[in-house]
Amino acid sequence: MGRHHHRHWTSLKLAAALCAGVSATALLPTAASADEALVIARQLDINSLDPARGFCDTCQIYFSNVYETLIGLGKDNSTLAPRLATKWESNGDQSQFTFHLDPDAKFSDGSPVEAKDVVWTFDRLKNVKGGAAFMMDGVNSVEAKDAHTVVVTLAGPSSEFLNIVSAPYTGIINSDVASANGATAAADAETTDKAETWFLANSAGSGPYQLANYKPDDELRFKANPEYKRSKVAISDIVIKHTKDAVTQAQLLESGEADIAMQIDPDTAKTLKTDKLNVETIPSYNFLYVAIAPGAKGAPKLTKEIRQAIGYALDYDGIIEFTVGGAGSKTPAPIPNGFPGTAGLPEPKQDLAKAKELLAAAGVPDGFEINSEFPSMNSYGVDLSLLAQKIQQDLSKVGIKVNLTPQEFSIWRDHVRGDGIPLTVSFYAPDYYGSAQYLQFFGMMEGTPWFNRAGGKNDPSILNPQTAELLKKALASGGDDKEKAYHDLAMGMIDDRIIIPVVSPNLVLASSKSVTGLRYSACCNLLMDELGRQ
Repeated sequence: MGRHHHRHWTSLKLAAALCAGVSATALLPTAASADEALVIARQLDINSLDPARGFCDTCQIYFSNVYETLIGLGKDNSTLAPRLATKWESNGDQSQFTFHLDPDAKFSDGSPVEAKDVVWTFDRLKNVKGGAAFMMDGVNSVEAKDAHTVVVTLAGPSSEFLNIVSAPYTGIINSDVASANGATAAADAETTDKAETWFLANSAGSGPYQLANYKPDDELRFKANPEYKRSKVAISDIVIKHTKDAVTQAQLLESGEADIAMQIDPDTAKTLKTDKLNVETIPSYNFLYVAIAPGAKGAPKLTKEIRQAIGYALDYDGIIEFTVGGAGSKTPAPIPNGFPGTAGLPEPKQDLAKAKELLAAAGVPDGFEINSEFPSMNSYGVDLSLLAQKIQQDLSKVGIKVNLTPQEFSIWRDHVRGDGIPLTVSFYAPDYYGSAQYLQFFGMMEGTPWFNRAGGKNDPSILNPQTAELLKKALASGGDDKEKAYHDLAMGMIDDRIIIPVVSPNLVLASSKSVTGLRYSACCNLLMDELGRQ
């Protein structure tokens, strides 16, 4: 699954998600408020408005509101909920899924949403081979049984597939309209599809909103879809105003020029005048991590004992205080807190005596020297230079000398994907609610991005045979068996100590007091049909 993660590398994920949720009464604004545009301040990191090609934070917001998915994610951030599919079922081993579509669902042009559109959308997502094409990996066939029934058959068991089709990138497109404007779902769509430019000025979805206007590095404007009947759309005109930094977003919010600011960091949040604003700081699903590459060019000996010593040498509480002023939490394994398998994991703790004991047992009682390149940037409000300096300081206490080299992001990315970097720091956020994506990115299995980046070909000792076996079990399981399998997988990644999460920064929800019910979601960013004004 790792080949999709250029989104994390190219678009600087500054926040995992913002959603809005309001009561039914809050969705009854006055006529004046319904006509007044709601302004959202955030960075426009858009690479495309084509659902088969777009892959970025703002893309998630756009697709979530313009293109409905088969399944949604409930407000509890863990329960799947009906969207275009009113119900669904799977076979016994989770290798085939049947979706029953809402017969009343319509696209914005008034035509019905049919099974053929689902087949076409999923085929095109796979064949255009854009950033989210990985979501169709393992799909053998998508078939329309009748106008409102779709059967998806997988190459093998995957209980994660239902979570995948809740991801905004799987939103269903009006196949007739898109095809008439150069789109194709054919096997050669990567080279023959000509619709990307059309999608920059038009939309063809069934969601609560349509595209009104897009000006790169300026604004993304939405208008209500009159055919949408699933909920009451309270605000007919919404604009995301391109605003690059947190300080400017805060200024727009305080002046009343923006109603919501989506990328305020905890330090900036402390400066906000809250008499006219709602400011809430809550845990997020993002995390930053240390990555160790035993097989990288020029790496010293980095056995499991030595990697575990590095883990024990880190001052997790100090890192959280140093990077985000305490506005963050520990993440035991490289799976976000609250995702399947994370309940009851042991919290990471600094233990310098244990670290020194492990280094001595590994034959390096006086420590060693290691090179560390890292991207010189800010992610989720964390300055990676500060983080790297804190890690350098922590490891020096057990005799490990870290040579720091800040790099431009593109150079760092090339190095980490090439010869590898012995010790580095990076960041991650979910593409959908589900734990398998973390094993498929970070797990020590053949072919995963971090098995490759950690130098698995040069140091096959980092391969963990149990990971692939347990993941296969998790994907074929449900309920308690699934939870236990992911818990065991998380414990395995903690033991491997290739990826060591060090801080999960909190997320700031900031808005005018007139905006009702902002909430945080693991899949869908801002659900605009739930926004209202009081």
